[in-house]
Amino acid sequence: MGRAGTFKDFEINSSYLDETLTLKVYLPENYSPLYKYHIAIMQDGDDYYQMGRVATLSDKLHEKKRIADTIFVGIHYKDKYDRQDKYHPNGEKQDAYIKFLVNEVAPLLDEELPGYHMGSGRTLMGDSLGGTVSLMTALKYPSTFGNVIMQSPFVNRGVMEKVQNSKDLSSLAIYHTIGNEETDVPTTDGDRKDFVSPNHELRDVLNRKPLTYFFHELDGKHTWKYWQQDMERALMTMFRP
Repeated sequence: MGRAGTFKDFEINSSYLDETLTLKVYLPENYSPLYKYHIAIMQDGDDYYQMGRVATLSDKLHEKKRIADTIFVGIHYKDKYDRQDKYHPNGEKQDAYIKFLVNEVAPLLDEELPGYHMGSGRTLMGDSLGGTVSLMTALKYPSTFGNVIMQSPFVNRGVMEKVQNSKDLSSLAIYHTIGNEETDVPTTDGDRKDFVSPNHELRDVLNRKPLTYFFHELDGKHTWKYWQQDMERALMTMFRP
Protein backbone atom coordinates (compact mmCIF):
# COMPACT_ATOMS: atom_id res chain seq x y z
CA MET A 1 0.00 0.00 0.00
CA GLY A 2 1.35 3.40 -0.96
CA ARG A 3 1.84 6.40 1.25
CA ALA A 4 -0.98 8.91 1.66
CA GLY A 5 1.49 11.77 2.03
CA THR A 6 4.42 12.89 -0.11
CA PHE A 7 8.18 13.02 0.45
CA LYS A 8 10.12 16.07 -0.71
CA ASP A 9 13.82 16.86 -0.26
CA PHE A 10 15.54 20.18 0.32
CA GLU A 11 19.30 20.62 0.41
CA ILE A 12 21.24 23.09 2.55
CA ASN A 13 24.84 24.01 1.86
CA SER A 14 25.64 24.76 5.48
CA SER A 15 28.18 27.48 6.15
CA TYR A 16 28.35 26.40 9.80
CA LEU A 17 29.04 22.70 9.17
CA ASP A 18 30.84 23.14 5.84
CA GLU A 19 28.82 20.36 4.19
CA THR A 20 25.61 19.80 2.25
CA LEU A 21 22.78 18.31 4.29
CA THR A 22 19.43 16.99 3.07
CA LEU A 23 16.13 17.78 4.76
CA LYS A 24 13.72 14.91 4.04
CA VAL A 25 10.25 16.43 4.33
CA TYR A 26 7.01 14.45 4.65
CA LEU A 27 3.91 16.40 3.61
CA PRO A 28 0.58 14.97 4.83
CA GLU A 29 -2.22 13.96 2.50
CA ASN A 30 -4.26 16.92 1.29
CA TYR A 31 -1.32 19.22 1.97
CA SER A 32 -2.02 22.76 0.78
CA PRO A 33 0.09 25.92 1.01
CA LEU A 34 -3.13 27.70 1.93
CA TYR A 35 -3.12 26.05 5.40
CA LYS A 36 -0.74 26.49 8.34
CA TYR A 37 1.25 23.49 9.62
CA HIS A 38 3.23 22.55 12.70
CA ILE A 39 6.81 21.70 11.74
CA ALA A 40 8.50 18.74 13.46
CA ILE A 41 12.26 18.59 12.86
CA MET A 42 13.72 15.16 13.62
CA GLN A 43 17.38 14.53 14.39
CA ASP A 44 18.24 10.93 13.39
CA GLY A 45 15.81 11.59 10.55
CA ASP A 46 16.15 8.33 8.61
CA ASP A 47 15.85 6.37 11.86
CA TYR A 48 12.57 8.12 12.69
CA TYR A 49 11.19 7.40 9.22
CA GLN A 50 12.41 3.79 9.05
CA MET A 51 12.39 2.50 12.64
CA GLY A 52 10.08 5.08 14.19
CA ARG A 53 7.60 4.70 11.27
CA VAL A 54 6.78 8.39 11.44
CA ALA A 55 5.42 8.63 7.89
CA THR A 56 3.04 5.72 8.54
CA LEU A 57 1.92 7.29 11.81
CA SER A 58 1.49 10.66 10.09
CA ASP A 59 -0.85 9.06 7.55
CA LYS A 60 -2.84 7.26 10.26
CA LEU A 61 -3.11 10.15 12.74
CA HIS A 62 -3.93 12.77 10.12
CA GLU A 63 -6.62 10.55 8.60
CA LYS A 64 -8.23 10.01 12.01
CA LYS A 65 -7.73 13.70 12.90
CA ARG A 66 -5.83 12.76 16.04
CA ILE A 67 -3.07 15.30 15.38
CA ALA A 68 -3.10 18.85 14.06
CA ASP A 69 -1.77 19.48 10.54
CA THR A 70 1.92 18.62 10.88
CA ILE A 71 4.86 18.39 8.48
CA PHE A 72 7.76 16.13 9.50
CA VAL A 73 11.34 16.99 8.54
CA GLY A 74 14.17 14.48 8.92
CA ILE A 75 17.85 15.40 9.15
CA HIS A 76 20.23 12.43 9.18
CA TYR A 77 23.88 11.91 10.08
CA LYS A 78 26.75 10.37 8.06
CA ASP A 79 27.79 7.76 10.63
CA LYS A 80 27.91 7.25 14.40
CA TYR A 81 31.03 9.40 14.75
CA ASP A 82 29.48 12.29 12.81
CA ARG A 83 26.40 11.90 15.02
CA GLN A 84 28.57 12.05 18.14
CA ASP A 85 30.32 15.21 16.91
CA LYS A 86 27.02 17.00 16.15
CA TYR A 87 24.71 15.81 18.92
CA HIS A 88 26.89 15.16 22.00
CA PRO A 89 27.08 18.05 24.53
CA ASN A 90 30.88 17.88 24.25
CA GLY A 91 30.88 17.17 20.50
CA GLU A 92 33.24 19.20 18.33
CA LYS A 93 30.41 20.25 16.02
CA GLN A 94 27.50 20.62 18.44
CA ASP A 95 27.65 24.42 18.59
CA ALA A 96 27.85 24.59 14.78
CA TYR A 97 24.96 22.11 14.45
CA ILE A 98 22.76 24.19 16.76
CA LYS A 99 23.54 27.31 14.69
CA PHE A 100 22.70 25.30 11.56
CA LEU A 101 19.27 24.43 13.01
CA VAL A 102 18.52 27.99 14.10
CA ASN A 103 20.03 30.05 11.29
CA GLU A 104 19.74 27.75 8.26
CA VAL A 105 17.09 25.06 8.80
CA ALA A 106 14.36 27.21 10.41
CA PRO A 107 14.64 30.06 7.84
CA LEU A 108 14.59 27.64 4.89
CA LEU A 109 11.51 25.86 6.21
CA ASP A 110 9.81 29.20 6.88
CA GLU A 111 10.47 30.15 3.27
CA GLU A 112 9.43 26.86 1.69
CA LEU A 113 6.59 25.65 3.93
CA PRO A 114 3.43 27.29 5.36
CA GLY A 115 4.33 27.08 9.04
CA TYR A 116 3.44 29.39 11.91
CA HIS A 117 6.86 31.13 11.87
CA MET A 118 7.13 31.12 15.67
CA GLY A 119 8.60 28.89 18.36
CA SER A 120 5.29 27.34 19.38
CA GLY A 121 4.87 26.05 15.81
CA ARG A 122 8.25 24.28 15.66
CA THR A 123 9.21 21.05 17.43
CA LEU A 124 12.63 19.40 17.71
CA MET A 125 12.67 15.60 18.08
CA GLY A 126 15.42 13.11 18.80
CA ASP A 127 16.36 9.85 20.51
CA SER A 128 19.35 9.49 22.84
CA LEU A 129 21.95 12.10 21.75
CA GLY A 130 19.43 13.44 19.22
CA GLY A 131 17.12 14.21 22.13
CA THR A 132 19.98 15.90 23.96
CA VAL A 133 20.84 18.30 21.14
CA SER A 134 17.12 19.03 20.64
CA LEU A 135 16.81 20.03 24.29
CA MET A 136 20.04 22.07 24.26
CA THR A 137 18.86 23.97 21.16
CA ALA A 138 15.43 24.78 22.59
CA LEU A 139 16.92 25.92 25.90
CA LYS A 140 19.13 28.39 24.06
CA TYR A 141 16.61 29.47 21.41
CA PRO A 142 13.09 29.01 22.84
CA SER A 143 11.63 31.69 20.59
CA THR A 144 12.73 29.62 17.55
CA PHE A 145 11.95 26.12 18.85
CA GLY A 146 9.21 25.99 21.46
CA ASN A 147 8.64 22.22 21.67
CA VAL A 148 10.87 19.18 22.27
CA ILE A 149 10.28 15.44 22.01
CA MET A 150 13.25 13.67 23.59
CA GLN A 151 13.30 9.90 23.91
CA SER A 152 15.92 8.56 26.33
CA PRO A 153 18.22 11.60 26.06
CA PHE A 154 21.85 11.41 27.14
CA VAL A 155 22.19 13.59 30.25
CA ASN A 156 25.50 14.60 31.84
CA ARG A 157 26.48 17.29 34.32
CA GLY A 158 26.80 19.91 31.57
CA VAL A 159 23.24 19.27 30.38
CA MET A 160 21.92 19.46 33.95
CA GLU A 161 23.68 22.77 34.55
CA LYS A 162 22.22 24.24 31.36
CA VAL A 163 18.71 23.25 32.46
CA GLN A 164 19.18 24.48 36.03
CA ASN A 165 20.61 27.81 34.87
CA SER A 166 17.89 28.49 32.29
CA LYS A 167 15.99 31.49 33.59
CA ASP A 168 12.65 31.32 31.76
CA LEU A 169 11.32 28.09 30.24
CA SER A 170 7.67 29.15 30.37
CA SER A 171 7.34 29.14 26.57
CA LEU A 172 8.57 25.54 26.22
CA ALA A 173 6.66 22.26 25.98
CA ILE A 174 8.72 19.10 26.50
CA TYR A 175 7.83 15.42 26.04
CA HIS A 176 10.40 13.20 27.79
CA THR A 177 10.73 9.42 28.08
CA ILE A 178 13.20 6.99 29.60
CA GLY A 179 13.12 3.19 29.74
CA ASN A 180 13.33 1.53 33.15
CA GLU A 181 15.95 -0.94 31.87
CA GLU A 182 18.36 1.69 30.49
CA THR A 183 20.92 1.13 33.22
CA ASP A 184 23.83 -0.22 31.13
CA VAL A 185 23.78 1.50 27.74
CA PRO A 186 26.76 1.11 25.34
CA THR A 187 27.96 4.47 23.97
CA THR A 188 29.85 5.49 20.82
CA ASP A 189 33.07 6.05 22.76
CA GLY A 190 33.04 2.43 23.97
CA ASP A 191 31.83 3.22 27.49
CA ARG A 192 28.66 1.96 29.19
CA LYS A 193 26.38 4.34 31.06
CA ASP A 194 23.35 4.38 33.32
CA PHE A 195 20.73 6.57 31.60
CA VAL A 196 17.97 6.07 34.16
CA SER A 197 19.35 8.00 37.16
CA PRO A 198 20.40 11.12 35.18
CA ASN A 199 17.02 11.18 33.40
CA HIS A 200 15.22 10.96 36.74
CA GLU A 201 17.32 13.88 37.97
CA LEU A 202 16.45 15.82 34.81
CA ARG A 203 12.76 14.99 35.31
CA ASP A 204 12.88 16.33 38.88
CA VAL A 205 14.47 19.61 37.76
CA LEU A 206 12.07 20.09 34.84
CA ASN A 207 9.10 19.38 37.11
CA ARG A 208 10.11 22.40 39.19
CA LYS A 209 10.35 24.69 36.16
CA PRO A 210 7.42 26.74 34.81
CA LEU A 211 6.91 24.90 31.53
CA THR A 212 4.54 22.40 29.92
CA TYR A 213 6.12 19.03 30.67
CA PHE A 214 5.13 15.42 29.94
CA PHE A 215 7.21 12.56 31.35
CA HIS A 216 6.73 8.83 30.80
CA GLU A 217 8.84 5.96 32.08
CA LEU A 218 8.66 3.07 29.64
CA ASP A 219 9.09 -0.64 30.26
CA GLY A 220 12.12 -1.30 28.13
CA LYS A 221 15.67 -0.69 27.01
CA HIS A 222 17.60 1.91 24.99
CA THR A 223 16.41 0.70 21.58
CA TRP A 224 14.02 1.66 18.79
CA LYS A 225 11.72 -1.22 19.72
CA TYR A 226 10.53 0.81 22.71
CA TRP A 227 10.80 4.31 21.22
CA GLN A 228 8.65 3.22 18.28
CA GLN A 229 6.00 1.82 20.61
CA ASP A 230 5.79 5.25 22.25
CA MET A 231 5.75 7.33 19.05
CA GLU A 232 1.97 7.46 18.64
CA ARG A 233 1.48 8.80 22.17
CA ALA A 234 4.33 11.29 21.69
CA LEU A 235 2.84 12.69 18.48
CA MET A 236 -0.72 12.81 19.84
CA THR A 237 0.49 14.57 22.98
CA MET A 238 2.58 17.22 21.25
CA PHE A 239 0.44 17.83 18.14
CA ARG A 240 -3.03 17.79 19.60
CA PRO A 241 -5.69 19.00 17.14
